[in-house]
Amino acid sequence: MKTKPFLVLAATAAGLALFAGCASHPVSTAPQDTTKYTLENTDNFELLGKAIENSVACTGLQPRVLPDGRLEVVASVKNRENRPLRVQVNCVFKDVSGFSTGDETPFQAVDLAANATEAVRFTAKDSLAKKYTIRVRETP
Repeated sequence: MKTKPFLVLAATAAGLALFAGCASHPVSTAPQDTTKYTLENTDNFELLGKAIENSVACTGLQPRVLPDGRLEVVASVKNRENRPLRVQVNCVFKDVSGFSTGDETPFQAVDLAANATEAVRFTAKDSLAKKYTIRVRETP
């Protein structure tokens, strides 16, 4: 019988058609916000002021305890707009009960390019800090 060559030809044609697909052009879009690994710890992020609520987002907070017992936090701050922004970011370190330890970092200016994310690092002065709040405000 001659069905075997026909089946091979049909399978090859089907495979080529499957991989040929449609021609398309890449579309440039703004990156999507992701909180894949930070669903629980973005509660420690606070936006100060209505003007930046739609402009800035937190895409990650990474706390860790240093060998000397001090808390270090890295905050990923994202500009959600198509224009550059300048914001100020600080950290308030808190004790295990959530009360401030008196260790509040000064606000530091962060320049965010359009749709960019910047990491900002904070380190507690002593080992009393167990919790924290990252605060972001507009540059006056």
